[in-house]
Amino acid sequence: MTSKDNVAIGQLLSLLESRYAIRVLWALKDGHPQTFRILQDSVGRITPNTLNTRLKELRAAGLLTHGRDGYLATPMGLDMLKRMGDLAAFANKWMASLAPAKT
Repeated sequence: MTSKDNVAIGQLLSLLESRYAIRVLWALKDGHPQTFRILQDSVGRITPNTLNTRLKELRAAGLLTHGRDGYLATPMGLDMLKRMGDLAAFANKWMASLAPAKT
């Protein structure tokens, strides 16, 4: 990995580490737009102020947009979410490895 790669990964992780950022994006992974209220319900326990802040940050990063029917992931956001699907498969494998062995 080059230092340029490290900078790009660092910037992306910094954005995604923001509270609820990944959950907001994950709620939009099916490609269907969601209104602010539906998105707030989808994410759960997020305050309107925090959701508004995350939406602004994720829009500025080009990962989501706001259309006539609500918020939705951009093609770049959907690409990232597709790649995160591999992480979900790994997470399930990892969790299974932590389960106590049945005798």
